[in-house]
Amino acid sequence: MRRRHRRLTAQADLDITAFLNLMIVLVPVLLLGMVFTQIRMIELNFPGMEAGQAPASENFRLVVTVIPGGLEVADSERGLIEVLPVKDGGQDYQGLSALLQQIKARMPEKTDVTLEVGPDVDYQTLVTVMDTVRSYPAVVAASVVEAELFPDVSLMDAGEDRTLAQSASAADGGGV
Repeated sequence: MRRRHRRLTAQADLDITAFLNLMIVLVPVLLLGMVFTQIRMIELNFPGMEAGQAPASENFRLVVTVIPGGLEVADSERGLIEVLPVKDGGQDYQGLSALLQQIKARMPEKTDVTLEVGPDVDYQTLVTVMDTVRSYPAVVAASVVEAELFPDVSLMDAGEDRTLAQSASAADGGGV
């Protein structure tokens, strides 16, 4: 006896509702995430000279020392220019900017500065000091623009036992 088998004629439905729901949620989330992940880069130079290169003695080398006790602005060959101790629990960024604007007015062609950073200085303080030495807000033709100070920033380490120097005074020949 022969058996008859019926063939199934039903078609399987492809249910992609869950996949479409995932795409509807995932695509906007990924697109929104792209806007919030912008990275800002600051170009740095590290101090040092090429082999056989001798430094010119008449060059003014501006050095800003950043330590938890405050900021020091100095010429590497002539000595201390100004000491800016910590004010109200934070670094004196406005005083640093004003001092650097005075130095820039005297030497407009100077574009480099060396930041000497202590080991206990936090990252946000370092970035804020870098932004402060690179530019300052200035009003030009009724709009605020970023005026250039010293955009070529070099980094170097300050000693672990580095403390804030005594304030320079006009009687000592210090100051701007």
